[in-house]
Amino acid sequence: MVKAFKNIYARYLLEQGRLRGTPGRIALPVVGDNQPAKEVVMRPVDELGFDPVDAGGLDKSWRQQPSTPVYAADYDAAGVRRALSAASPERQGEWRATPHRPGSFASR
Repeated sequence: MVKAFKNIYARYLLEQGRLRGTPGRIALPVVGDNQPAKEVVMRPVDELGFDPVDAGGLDKSWRQQPSTPVYAADYDAAGVRRALSAASPERQGEWRATPHRPGSFASR
């Protein structure tokens, strides 16, 4: 399993992609436990016009949940790395299950 495209608005996928090397190109974190699978996912991230950032294994995927510094932020690769590093493992209320978001981190 690989997790990507978690922290970007869908519309931005159509409108905000830029050529590789463009200053300020938005970067997206990609997490997964299988490195070859992550690399497969990183290719279309780049092809869509975004810099893929290897954000570690699935155990680190919480760093891109709602209310974390990287969530829905339009950072370049260096900014994504800084935001991921600044994330706190403390669970936020926005991460809990609701009728519209059935997944829950509350019991973990």
